Amino acid sequence: MRIFLIGFMGCGKTTLGKKLAKHLNFNFIDLDRFIENKTVKNINVIFDEKGEQYFRDLEKESLNEIYKMDNLVIATGGGTPCFSDNMQTMLEKGICIYLKMKAEDLAERLGKEKNNRPLICHLTKNELNDFISEKLMEREKFYKKAHYILSAKNISKSDVIKLIS
Repeated sequence: MRIFLIGFMGCGKTTLGKKLAKHLNFNFIDLDRFIENKTVKNINVIFDEKGEQYFRDLEKESLNEIYKMDNLVIATGGGTPCFSDNMQTMLEKGICIYLKMKAEDLAERLGKEKNNRPLICHLTKNELNDFISEKLMEREKFYKKAHYILSAKNISKSDVIKLIS
Protein backbone atom coordinates (compact mmCIF):
# COMPACT_ATOMS: atom_id res chain seq x y z
CA MET A 1 0.00 0.00 0.00
CA ARG A 2 1.10 3.57 -0.75
CA ILE A 3 -0.47 6.60 0.90
CA PHE A 4 0.17 9.90 -0.84
CA LEU A 5 -0.35 13.05 1.22
CA ILE A 6 -0.99 16.00 -1.06
CA GLY A 7 -1.75 19.65 -0.47
CA PHE A 8 -0.22 23.09 -0.50
CA MET A 9 3.20 23.66 1.03
CA GLY A 10 2.94 24.14 4.77
CA CYS A 11 -0.25 22.11 5.26
CA GLY A 12 1.53 19.48 7.38
CA LYS A 13 2.16 16.63 4.94
CA THR A 14 5.60 15.80 6.33
CA THR A 15 4.69 16.12 10.00
CA LEU A 16 1.56 13.99 9.65
CA GLY A 17 3.26 11.60 7.24
CA LYS A 18 6.02 10.72 9.71
CA LYS A 19 3.51 10.02 12.50
CA LEU A 20 1.25 8.00 10.23
CA ALA A 21 4.11 5.91 8.84
CA LYS A 22 5.38 5.15 12.33
CA HIS A 23 1.91 4.06 13.47
CA LEU A 24 1.38 1.85 10.40
CA ASN A 25 4.93 0.50 10.54
CA PHE A 26 5.47 1.83 7.00
CA ASN A 27 8.44 3.66 5.60
CA PHE A 28 8.12 7.41 5.16
CA ILE A 29 9.34 9.38 2.15
CA ASP A 30 9.31 13.14 1.86
CA LEU A 31 9.53 13.58 -1.92
CA ASP A 32 11.61 16.77 -1.69
CA ARG A 33 14.15 15.10 0.65
CA PHE A 34 14.20 12.06 -1.69
CA ILE A 35 15.12 14.37 -4.57
CA GLU A 36 17.75 16.16 -2.48
CA ASN A 37 19.37 12.86 -1.50
CA LYS A 38 19.26 11.63 -5.09
CA THR A 39 20.84 14.78 -6.55
CA VAL A 40 22.95 15.69 -3.51
CA LYS A 41 21.58 19.22 -3.91
CA ASN A 42 19.20 21.35 -1.90
CA ILE A 43 15.83 22.05 -3.56
CA ASN A 44 16.60 25.80 -3.49
CA VAL A 45 19.86 25.17 -5.34
CA ILE A 46 18.12 22.98 -7.94
CA PHE A 47 15.58 25.76 -8.57
CA ASP A 48 18.30 28.43 -8.74
CA GLU A 49 20.65 26.48 -11.00
CA LYS A 50 18.26 24.59 -13.27
CA GLY A 51 14.81 26.13 -12.85
CA GLU A 52 11.38 24.82 -11.98
CA GLN A 53 10.87 22.65 -15.09
CA TYR A 54 14.07 20.71 -14.38
CA PHE A 55 12.87 20.18 -10.82
CA ARG A 56 9.46 18.97 -12.04
CA ASP A 57 11.19 16.45 -14.32
CA LEU A 58 13.23 15.18 -11.34
CA GLU A 59 10.03 14.98 -9.32
CA LYS A 60 8.33 12.81 -11.98
CA GLU A 61 11.40 10.58 -12.26
CA SER A 62 11.52 10.19 -8.47
CA LEU A 63 7.84 9.29 -8.28
CA ASN A 64 8.44 6.57 -10.87
CA GLU A 65 11.07 5.09 -8.54
CA ILE A 66 8.76 5.33 -5.53
CA TYR A 67 5.93 3.54 -7.34
CA LYS A 68 8.10 0.40 -7.29
CA MET A 69 8.15 0.41 -3.47
CA ASP A 70 5.39 -0.66 -1.10
CA ASN A 71 4.20 0.06 2.46
CA LEU A 72 4.95 3.76 2.21
CA VAL A 73 3.58 7.06 3.32
CA ILE A 74 4.72 9.73 0.86
CA ALA A 75 4.58 13.48 1.51
CA THR A 76 4.56 15.04 -1.93
CA GLY A 77 5.62 18.56 -2.79
CA GLY A 78 2.80 21.09 -3.04
CA GLY A 79 3.02 21.21 -6.83
CA THR A 80 3.58 17.51 -7.44
CA PRO A 81 -0.04 16.64 -8.32
CA CYS A 82 -0.24 19.54 -10.79
CA PHE A 83 2.45 18.49 -13.26
CA SER A 84 2.79 15.76 -15.85
CA ASP A 85 0.32 12.98 -15.13
CA ASN A 86 1.43 12.76 -11.50
CA MET A 87 -2.02 13.04 -9.94
CA GLN A 88 -3.59 10.38 -12.14
CA THR A 89 -0.71 8.00 -11.53
CA MET A 90 -0.76 8.57 -7.77
CA LEU A 91 -4.51 7.83 -7.77
CA GLU A 92 -3.82 4.55 -9.56
CA LYS A 93 -0.80 3.56 -7.45
CA GLY A 94 -2.09 4.34 -3.97
CA ILE A 95 -4.46 6.26 -1.75
CA CYS A 96 -4.33 10.05 -2.16
CA ILE A 97 -5.32 12.24 0.75
CA TYR A 98 -5.63 16.00 0.27
CA LEU A 99 -4.77 17.93 3.42
CA LYS A 100 -6.82 21.06 2.84
CA MET A 101 -6.15 24.42 4.47
CA LYS A 102 -7.39 27.96 3.96
CA ALA A 103 -5.01 30.41 2.27
CA GLU A 104 -4.83 32.69 5.32
CA ASP A 105 -3.85 29.78 7.60
CA LEU A 106 -1.18 28.69 5.13
CA ALA A 107 0.17 32.25 4.90
CA GLU A 108 0.48 32.41 8.67
CA ARG A 109 2.42 29.12 8.79
CA LEU A 110 4.58 29.79 5.75
CA GLY A 111 5.48 33.34 6.78
CA LYS A 112 7.58 31.84 9.57
CA GLU A 113 9.58 29.50 7.33
CA LYS A 114 9.54 31.06 3.88
CA ASN A 115 13.35 31.21 3.59
CA ASN A 116 13.36 27.42 3.18
CA ARG A 117 10.82 27.49 0.33
CA PRO A 118 12.19 28.37 -3.13
CA LEU A 119 8.89 29.53 -4.59
CA ILE A 120 8.17 32.03 -1.79
CA CYS A 121 11.49 33.03 -0.20
CA HIS A 122 11.57 36.39 -2.01
CA LEU A 123 7.98 37.45 -1.26
CA THR A 124 6.80 40.13 1.16
CA LYS A 125 3.94 39.34 3.55
CA ASN A 126 1.32 40.82 1.22
CA GLU A 127 2.84 39.13 -1.82
CA LEU A 128 2.85 35.84 0.08
CA ASN A 129 -0.87 36.09 0.80
CA ASP A 130 -1.62 36.86 -2.86
CA PHE A 131 0.69 34.09 -4.10
CA ILE A 132 -0.90 31.46 -1.87
CA SER A 133 -4.44 32.47 -2.81
CA GLU A 134 -3.63 32.41 -6.52
CA LYS A 135 -1.69 29.12 -6.45
CA LEU A 136 -4.30 27.45 -4.28
CA MET A 137 -7.00 28.34 -6.79
CA GLU A 138 -4.87 26.92 -9.62
CA ARG A 139 -3.99 23.73 -7.77
CA GLU A 140 -7.33 22.90 -6.13
CA LYS A 141 -8.65 21.27 -9.32
CA PHE A 142 -5.84 18.71 -8.98
CA TYR A 143 -5.98 18.37 -5.19
CA LYS A 144 -9.74 17.76 -5.24
CA LYS A 145 -9.24 14.62 -7.33
CA ALA A 146 -7.82 12.90 -4.23
CA HIS A 147 -9.60 9.86 -2.85
CA TYR A 148 -10.12 11.73 0.42
CA ILE A 149 -10.12 15.38 1.47
CA LEU A 150 -9.41 16.27 5.10
CA SER A 151 -9.17 19.59 6.87
CA ALA A 152 -5.51 19.87 7.81
CA LYS A 153 -5.77 22.62 10.40
CA ASN A 154 -6.10 20.28 13.41
CA ILE A 155 -5.69 16.87 11.81
CA SER A 156 -4.30 13.90 13.72
CA LYS A 157 -2.90 10.58 12.58
CA SER A 158 -5.95 8.85 14.07
CA ASP A 159 -8.19 10.87 11.69
CA VAL A 160 -6.28 9.41 8.75
CA ILE A 161 -6.17 5.89 10.19
CA LYS A 162 -9.96 5.90 10.62
CA LEU A 163 -10.32 7.07 7.05
CA ILE A 164 -8.15 4.39 5.45
CA SER A 165 -9.31 1.51 7.68
